[in-house]
Amino acid sequence: MQVSVARDVFQLAQVFTISRGSRTQAEVLTVTIDSDGVRGVGECVPYARYGETLDSVTAQVEGFAAAWPELPDALPAGAARNALDCAFWDHAAKRAGRRVWDLLGLPQPQPEITAYTLSLDTPEAMQRQAAENAARPLLKIKLGTPDDMARLEAVRRGAPHVPIIVDANEGWTAEVYADLAPHLIRLGVQMVEQPLPAGQDDMLAEIARPLPVCADESCHDRASLLGLKGKYDMVNIKLDKAGGLTEALALKRQALAEGYGVMVGCMVGSSLAMAPATILAQGVAFTDLDGPLLLAEDRDVPLKFDEHGVHPPAAALWG
Repeated sequence: MQVSVARDVFQLAQVFTISRGSRTQAEVLTVTIDSDGVRGVGECVPYARYGETLDSVTAQVEGFAAAWPELPDALPAGAARNALDCAFWDHAAKRAGRRVWDLLGLPQPQPEITAYTLSLDTPEAMQRQAAENAARPLLKIKLGTPDDMARLEAVRRGAPHVPIIVDANEGWTAEVYADLAPHLIRLGVQMVEQPLPAGQDDMLAEIARPLPVCADESCHDRASLLGLKGKYDMVNIKLDKAGGLTEALALKRQALAEGYGVMVGCMVGSSLAMAPATILAQGVAFTDLDGPLLLAEDRDVPLKFDEHGVHPPAAALWG
């Protein structure tokens, strides 16, 4: 088995901003596994919020020497294990001449409606973004500043009838969230994602949660679930956090069994990064796999997005 890793850069269609900063391109790692004349591929997005860099994740992948059954124990949950796990699944599917969902014993995935994310900006700019995307079935708003009320109002003016979910990216205090919550409901927001910083979110168990609160930075893999009790109503499962499709599917099963709603999200990456997540997203409450829609360029065989949502990948892309 030969494992290689390469850096790829995809330009974004426009500047993308969240409460932690802005970017103009998606920098990803593409992992390739060659064995028995078959090549499997996977993509990950190292994330600084979790102490990852392109160099550190590359070193993890290059240092990997274990076989597939040992992968979950060989690396911690995170971007490196995700890319390897997804590359192994792609390799296994190609070697068997079957699709990954068949190997997993799952039905063929169907299209899932995905959110489209509006970048954090001035109220005026966010109103324009909302108006330009008012025909989409679901909008996700990036917030997380003390001045978000004007942005919320502006987005609702731009898209009066579209369902909205909100992502604060750990940017609020308990006081700010308590003040905003009634207005979120008034404006038709259906869910709020990670309003308080991970590790500083105990207050969520003590204040009213009038609309569902979803754990993102507070939820990585199954081990995270114990710390969410009483604080969150939903979990956002991302392959790069969980460490691959294998753990993400297990996390989904356990979260549902424990009564959590499930959202499937993504980092800003290419269609290759989203492809395995289309399997994970089947039947969940919210899907947010819009990474390719934010790009000015994508993989040679991109995912299909249409009025039915994001479709499962073609075999030429992954799986």
